[in-house]
Amino acid sequence: MSTTALLSFTLVALLTVITPGLETLLVLRTALLVGRRTAMGVVVGSTLGCLVWAVAGLVGLTALLQASELAYDVVRWLGAGYLVYLGVKALWQSRRPVEVDEPAPVPSVRAAVRVGLLTNLLNPKPGVFYISLLPQFLPVGQPAWGAVLVAIHLGIGLVWFPILITAAGRARAFLLRQRLLLDRLSASALIAFGLKTAADAR
Repeated sequence: MSTTALLSFTLVALLTVITPGLETLLVLRTALLVGRRTAMGVVVGSTLGCLVWAVAGLVGLTALLQASELAYDVVRWLGAGYLVYLGVKALWQSRRPVEVDEPAPVPSVRAAVRVGLLTNLLNPKPGVFYISLLPQFLPVGQPAWGAVLVAIHLGIGLVWFPILITAAGRARAFLLRQRLLLDRLSASALIAFGLKTAADAR
């Protein structure tokens, strides 16, 4: 594989990771309202989800999402429903007035990993990303390079999101004073992502 192709993929992977999206929203929401350790749980879960999609893409399973509109729509609607569920649940929990110094309820790290994993697996776009992007950079007859490209993509995420979590942690003390507003805004954003996912075509 040429150095140019490797650097080009790294740049594309970097842009896909740092561009704000659903994963960024979930990580920031958790870091600001709960804490760094739990936010890293979301990152780990999302990374595992990407790994599942990557393996599926390398063995050709995610081609089904491109070939079958029904399969794509089923995953899309399941993902939309899950996001709306998370948002509605967060809004419901935020209905109770809270004191500024009252600590936020801390879910287990396992729960955070589960949320990150399910959110990623129920989003068909990572699957389409791996099946449509990776082949453009893979040398003909050298499929083993696929594992290298996947490792680069996942590695960038595992570097970028801890940086984001650290930055959020520094702002957390100030933002917690507006925790109720932040909680409701981020919950509403989850619902909006869910509705957008449901409405999006390929």
